[in-house]
Amino acid sequence: MKVVVIGETCVDKFIYCDINRLSPEAPVPVLQPINTVVNAGMSGNTVANVKALEPSSKVLHFSNLSQVTKTRYVEKKTNHMFLRVDEGDDKIEQFIWSTDYEHFIQDADVVIVSDYNKGYLLDYTLQLIAYKSKLSILDSKRKLNSDIIKDFTFVKLNEEEYLNNKELDASKIIVTLGSKGCMYNGKTYSSPNPQETIDVSGAGDTFTAAFALSYATAKSVPNAIKFANKISAEVVSKRGVQTPN
Repeated sequence: MKVVVIGETCVDKFIYCDINRLSPEAPVPVLQPINTVVNAGMSGNTVANVKALEPSSKVLHFSNLSQVTKTRYVEKKTNHMFLRVDEGDDKIEQFIWSTDYEHFIQDADVVIVSDYNKGYLLDYTLQLIAYKSKLSILDSKRKLNSDIIKDFTFVKLNEEEYLNNKELDASKIIVTLGSKGCMYNGKTYSSPNPQETIDVSGAGDTFTAAFALSYATAKSVPNAIKFANKISAEVVSKRGVQTPN
């Protein structure tokens, strides 16, 4: 399978800490780092999920060259995040369309757009990507409109994002509902094996990758949703940003 992933990428850094006391200078906990876990985030995590689910796939990734880092300080015992520091968001360059990209996008079995609305993709660029794709899914954090989504096959939103975009064509919208599963065309698809949620970081990327690969293999929305629900339940039961086994 040929897969193209487009969107902002970052380095996800989790610094796990012990907390044994409060600071004498202010009513804040003193964090003592124990270990650090680093992995690709945002669209980079989408790529990692595609490769984990379909190791033989050919994945082409278009993303920013400038480095963006999200550093999370987390108490190891409870997995409670005390602080997140983002660096480099304001330096992301813009995706510039060219005929080279057009060839790869048209040739792909599925195009996944992980749009974090950091300036990498313009509204017009999103429209062009969708128009040139045979099969496409948009996972977006921006305020959308009918022109942007017109040629996307599917649009994946979480509950909060959906509430900001309720005027859109519902036949394209898949709404993830956390442990409750997801909703499509007014029907709720429950998670087949709900797990205790340890960490939701990157779970949306997992759902999008799993749904896109399943639907590209066999054009069944219900089956693709059930598969994506199952895989997402697996990763939220683990710490940090994880990919499925």
